[in-house]
Amino acid sequence: MLDKHSSPDTGPSLKPDHADAATLGELRHQAESCTRCDLYRNATHLVFGEGPETAEVVLVGEQPGDKEDLSGRPFVGPAGRLLDACLNEAGVDRDRCYVTNAVKHFKYQMRGKKRLHSRPNAGEIQRCAWWLGAELELLKPKLVVALGATAVSSLLGSKVRVMRDRGSILHPLGELDILVTIHPSALLRIREADEKERSRLAFIQDLKKIRNFLRH
Repeated sequence: MLDKHSSPDTGPSLKPDHADAATLGELRHQAESCTRCDLYRNATHLVFGEGPETAEVVLVGEQPGDKEDLSGRPFVGPAGRLLDACLNEAGVDRDRCYVTNAVKHFKYQMRGKKRLHSRPNAGEIQRCAWWLGAELELLKPKLVVALGATAVSSLLGSKVRVMRDRGSILHPLGELDILVTIHPSALLRIREADEKERSRLAFIQDLKKIRNFLRH
C-alpha cells in the first residue's frame, strides 16, 4: 500500500491542457456545449460539479447515473444518498464539499426500457479531464477524494489500484493530496447482508480520513 504523501509513478493528475475559465460558473457554461467525445449525443444533461467555491474537499466519482442525467445534478441517485449517509457517519459535512465526476455525461446501454450504466473508456475519461482539471484548478481544495477506478484513473493514472491502494492519501508530483477509496455504488451491488455491512463500515473508515486530514 502506498503511504500518505508517496508519489506513484504516474502522469500528472492535473494536466496542463485543461479548460480555462475565471469562475466555476463560466466553466460550467463552457462545459454545457461540450462535444469532446460522443457521450453528449445520448445524454439528457451535462452533469457539472456542485458545491461551494470555498470547499476544502472535492469528491470525484465516475460519471452521472440515470437519476443524475435526468436532474442535471451529481450524486442525487441511490449511490449519492448512500454517500451522504456514510459521510454523515464519518463526521464529514457534505454541504461543505464539492461533488463532481470524472466524466460529465451519462454513458449507458438499453436493456428493455431501462438505461444501464456502462463504464467510460480511457478516451472518454481523458477527454473529460479537460473539465475536471479546470474544476480542481479553480477550487484548489486541500483534499481530493477519488471514488472508484474511473476517478482514480483520471486523477492518478493506471498504476494506482483502488483495492490495493484504498485508504491511502497520495501526493502525485507535488500537486493535490488525493484519498483513494471505492465508489459507493460498489456497496449497492453487494447482496449478502453481512458482507455489505462490513464493506460499508470499511468505506466509512476511509471517509473518516477526510476529517482527520483536515485537522492537521
